[in-house]
Amino acid sequence: MEKMYHVYIMASLSRVIYTGVSGQLEQRVWQHKNNQGGVFTKKYNVNRLVWYDDTNDSSIAIEWEKRIKGWSRAKKIKLIEEDNPFWNDLAENWF
Repeated sequence: MEKMYHVYIMASLSRVIYTGVSGQLEQRVWQHKNNQGGVFTKKYNVNRLVWYDDTNDSSIAIEWEKRIKGWSRAKKIKLIEEDNPFWNDLAENWF
């Protein structure tokens, strides 16, 4: 089985956005949901998975994450809302 890498966007209820990359999306989302993410996500209660995409190439995932992090907030919102217009927590039933 091929290893997958995930670029993801987490958000708080007030729509503070965090973009990340992980080789283990479920584990990483669980960490964010249980205040074991980074300082920023803890501080702003960023614990809802609102967008993600995957690839089997780690360098593509890292490049995609860096590109998204460089985007304006408006462009990130557009990306999220193309697939998830109501900002639903895509991992709501994972755990």
